[in-house]
Amino acid sequence: FPLPLSTKTELPAPYSPWMDIAHELPQLITSHRLRSRVHQMPQLSTQHLRGREELHLAHLVLSFITMGYVWQEGEEGTVQVLPRNLAVPYWEVSQGLGLPPILSHADFVLANWRRKDPNGNLDTIITLPGGESLRGFVLVTLLVEKAAVPGIKAIIGALRAILQCDEEMLHRALQELAGAIEAMSEALRRMNDYVDPEVFYTVIRIFLSGWKDNPAMPHGLIYEGVSQEPLAYSGGSAAQSTVLHAFDELLGICHREDSAAFLHRMRDYMPPPHRAFVVEIQQAVSLKQHVLSSGDARLRAAFNRCVSALTDFRSYHITIVTKYIAIAAAKAKAGRAEPSARAGPSGGKPPSALEAKGTGGSHIFSFLKSIRDTTREGMISA
Repeated sequence: FPLPLSTKTELPAPYSPWMDIAHELPQLITSHRLRSRVHQMPQLSTQHLRGREELHLAHLVLSFITMGYVWQEGEEGTVQVLPRNLAVPYWEVSQGLGLPPILSHADFVLANWRRKDPNGNLDTIITLPGGESLRGFVLVTLLVEKAAVPGIKAIIGALRAILQCDEEMLHRALQELAGAIEAMSEALRRMNDYVDPEVFYTVIRIFLSGWKDNPAMPHGLIYEGVSQEPLAYSGGSAAQSTVLHAFDELLGICHREDSAAFLHRMRDYMPPPHRAFVVEIQQAVSLKQHVLSSGDARLRAAFNRCVSALTDFRSYHITIVTKYIAIAAAKAKAGRAEPSARAGPSGGKPPSALEAKGTGGSHIFSFLKSIRDTTREGMISA
């Protein structure tokens, strides 16, 4: 299931050079010392990492160090080469997990949480500049994923119900799915309480940016000791979350060609078991066809409630992106005209290369509106 990936918070002792840097990232980046610290780091073998949890934690740690290394000086001070002592172990851990060597949703959110106390209050494991806003951004996104869990279970219940011709069980599963998607929207609303749009736009966002479809790094990045040619990977994106792909496949939502192609590419950034789960749903019996041919008004209403909840979730996501990117970008632009402009991640100016794009590299508003509209078109008309 697309559940949080790891609960380990420390790597074995041989990896303390990585953990020491990872725990100091915000200070090292803002004081411009991260790159020199990385250059002094020993090249460690990955053979002492045991099991998936340690691999996921190592991937999280190396992803955060890599993003800090690349973006330490903002978008105008990027590097062309990731040094061997970081690139080689990062590549090996990535190959072991079937994940790309870049920070993805699986690292940033799914593997990056721990319980702070017995009451279950959550905290991040590794962080970047952005203070409480960064923490809020990770944990609110995690709460959206957590709200989706009953919906993931409902997918399995719904498909089982169709195979068993159990309309009562199917109706119940669809109600549970709709409830879960509605709870995801509720969780997403908490973004407003915990994340400052200006901090998100001027400080945090650049560290989620990749080196594919990004004008700030048009040639990609050379992973020294791995490839002589530069490699290009997309930055972190909500489109890498398995749950929305799973719901789309179950409900038979068909996105337009360019949006569908981008979403499909984002599946390469998911852990392989999550990717396989989405493919299983895609290949399963068609829920929509079953509801249509049943002629059951109650089932149709429950199906439409799911599609409507998913449309509302996507509409609200557009509202959030408007606030945290479009309005924040306009403010940053206005600020740039003033000499006392609020500084970007490392005292430079706020990033502008991705002004109209998502960190994954999509043209953000046309993409989000397109997937919202095609979701709405998935309703079954009476």
